[in-house]
Amino acid sequence: MIAVLVINSGSSSLKYQLLDPATETVLAKGLIERIGQPTGSMEHSTTGGVWRSEPPTPDHHVAFRAMTAAFDEHGPVLAEVGLTVVGHRVVHGGARFFAPTVVTPQAEHDIDELAEYAPLHNPANLAGIRAARTAFPDVPQVAVFDTAFHQTMPPEAYTYAIDAAVAERYRIRRYGFHGTSHKYVSERAAAFLGVPLEESRLIVLHLGNGASATAVRGGRSIDTSMGFTPLQGLVMGTRSGDLDPAVVFQLARFGGLDLDELDELLNKRSGLLGLTGTGDLRDVTAKAAAGDTAAQVALDVYCHRIRHYVGAYLAQLGGADAIVFTAGVGENSTIVRERSLAGLGELGIAVDPARNAAAERGERRISSDGSRTQVLVIPTNEELEIARQAVSAV
Repeated sequence: MIAVLVINSGSSSLKYQLLDPATETVLAKGLIERIGQPTGSMEHSTTGGVWRSEPPTPDHHVAFRAMTAAFDEHGPVLAEVGLTVVGHRVVHGGARFFAPTVVTPQAEHDIDELAEYAPLHNPANLAGIRAARTAFPDVPQVAVFDTAFHQTMPPEAYTYAIDAAVAERYRIRRYGFHGTSHKYVSERAAAFLGVPLEESRLIVLHLGNGASATAVRGGRSIDTSMGFTPLQGLVMGTRSGDLDPAVVFQLARFGGLDLDELDELLNKRSGLLGLTGTGDLRDVTAKAAAGDTAAQVALDVYCHRIRHYVGAYLAQLGGADAIVFTAGVGENSTIVRERSLAGLGELGIAVDPARNAAAERGERRISSDGSRTQVLVIPTNEELEIARQAVSAV
């Protein structure tokens, strides 16, 4: 058995999963929240049950000890399964990391240095890596970067049209995110279609609280909606997505908002939350169905932005074998899938209402029989992808 522990370390949370990537068997998984507070919240699940507790979690090192204690008490005992590698999700790899990377002191330094580009993510990811190295000093640690999949974008896709010297000095370019999900889903979609990956043309829509679209040709990202940070692109739960930069100037000059307030507004108080008061698409959909005008407009804006990127990427790819929905919203929202692709029949894209509304889960086709471009729902599995990439690096 190949036992891989996958860690997704957030600023106040630690999500983990123990799995065998060869058989895709999940042996255990868990979530620790409220790290940094006197009392944490922990859930540890195995095939034998679910255990909940409230251990003290003042920092990530203590949270790791709580995790290992849960494995010792409820199983599987990590010393007995024999960890092969620990794989870590790291959000921003900049232009330095193109592949899964064994963590060395230099890699730690580079991830720390890149924190200025992802201040909400990289420091937390690094805290998880350091805690894991302390907990498992003899087990290889591998960083898997959200940005790595998008390093195949051509210059015309990743270059912003600003002063070139300024862009070079501050490393301003499109990086893209959700790379592990886009990679996994595009490979699964090609297999579902029976199309060789190297010949496939796909538009992958990762729609969750964070959301991004990617044009994938031959298994390689050629364009993606998120940019220098995860703020650009689609409308999200709390992020604005695409915005005229002059709006920021206007709010600063005439609204008196400083940089921190602008950051908070666009990243945490915009998107669906800013439009409706809730960042949960399920609540927005329910409000819209009940006649709430703001929610109806928000849903229209959300789907309009998705359709905008679908059209752009159809042009970039010269047509597509499939449009693929994934992640929480993409996998579960019938109305978003329907509205995002409505009116595209002339482009050979048609969603079948019955297939779209079916209660079926798992990989499936929801396009009509006459649709030239297939429409698929492919559940993502970022933990499995991280585990596979981590094993490939050692």
